[in-house]
Amino acid sequence: MTDTLELSHWIDGEKVTTERPGESHNPSDTRDIVARTPDGGEAEVDAAVAAAKAAFTGWSEASPEVRADVLDRASNILFERREQVGRLLSREEGKTLPEGIGETVRASRILKYFGGEALRLHGQNLMSVRPGVEIQTYRQAVGVYGLITPWNFPIAIPAWKMAPALAFGNTVVIKPAGPTPATAEALVSILHEAGLPRGVVNMVIGRGRVGQAIVDHKDVDAISFTGSQGVGAGVALGAIKRQARVQLEMGGKNPLIVMDDADLDRAVQIALDGSFFATGQRCTASSRLIVHDAIHDRFVAALAEKVAALRVGDALDPETQMGPAVSEDQMETSYRYIDVARGDGGRIVTGGERLKLAKPGWYVQPTLIADTLPDMRINTEEVFGPVASTIRVGSYEEALEIANGVEFGLSAGIVTTSLKHARDFQRRARAGMVMVNLATAGVDYHVPFGGSKKSSYGAREQGFAAVEFFTQTKTAYSWS
Repeated sequence: MTDTLELSHWIDGEKVTTERPGESHNPSDTRDIVARTPDGGEAEVDAAVAAAKAAFTGWSEASPEVRADVLDRASNILFERREQVGRLLSREEGKTLPEGIGETVRASRILKYFGGEALRLHGQNLMSVRPGVEIQTYRQAVGVYGLITPWNFPIAIPAWKMAPALAFGNTVVIKPAGPTPATAEALVSILHEAGLPRGVVNMVIGRGRVGQAIVDHKDVDAISFTGSQGVGAGVALGAIKRQARVQLEMGGKNPLIVMDDADLDRAVQIALDGSFFATGQRCTASSRLIVHDAIHDRFVAALAEKVAALRVGDALDPETQMGPAVSEDQMETSYRYIDVARGDGGRIVTGGERLKLAKPGWYVQPTLIADTLPDMRINTEEVFGPVASTIRVGSYEEALEIANGVEFGLSAGIVTTSLKHARDFQRRARAGMVMVNLATAGVDYHVPFGGSKKSSYGAREQGFAAVEFFTQTKTAYSWS
């Protein structure tokens, strides 16, 4: 065990200390209290929003070089501390240590990328239809952004929301996820250490009422949310009701098609990576494996062998290949869906049993389920755990129809050596991101991220696309 952290809100550049009735626990060893946490409410949100609003003019009108330098310094500090912060992330969220360090490095890269984007904000000069009239377009900051972030990427997602907001001159009030506040606080602390002015980033820790207060606040100009569909729908209604901008990322039920011409070894490794690493707790995870009948049984046997061999254990143990679920609720959700699939006629090929390890933790046995039908709940509802199911198909067209047949549309993949099928899939898969001979999980930070259908709402996140949500366009006419 490691020392327990005592967390505080960050408001107007200062740590605001209150009572700390909450706790975040180490999912690998639930006896270990990672942090004691405050439980904020409307008063703390009001103070945080007021600080962000007061800081907006100075931050948005500063030289873009000022914003670039802060983000670049924060990137460097975070990279230097990647092992320390990565270890905290793994202890609090349950990712293996290599995954925790890797996510921390990703967050560092995101900060550095958007530090550069602060200097590349540009507009256009356009010809008017009227002689002597000139037209220019500008990108300008919007105001105060409310950011509501999830626990599954507790430093990368706060980074990819905060970095573009800050790069383009906005100010921020962030609510981190309940299970992982210490990791988010580490990032906010580093931003202030890098020279961020008072009030530009504020963080309020607490339960759902904090998020609701941010959504409802009249001085919050935009909301970016990552989480479940149910909560996201409420966030959208609250923001639209008062005409605030809103951006939602709400998960996936991502298909991986494996064709009969696929490289079988590669297909198995792609499925293993996409379905089970990060404990399956990725919105881009491959949860539906749609496999051609000609190779289905060989694929299932080969994948089951690798799944059964995965070493589940303490996230900080260097021998561990898959850590625990983030919480007891998340663990129970996985086992509940396994039971549902079994009851609906699915065949548990490997896994499905409760794990009892030396340390008390929220461990889930990685599970592969075969003989499922497309309309079973295991194939239509997001599990968000190390559980994958296979669907047998007889043709590419049948596979594509099933892949597109759910209300989610975040990421979709195909494993094939057919150029015809690969290109057709890229065009016709109803998903915001498509992968050919790659895992559905795993995206770059400098390109757009987002889905279709009920997976996403609003502008894309990350990369060059982030400018659309985090700025507004002004058109200027002049006559000379």
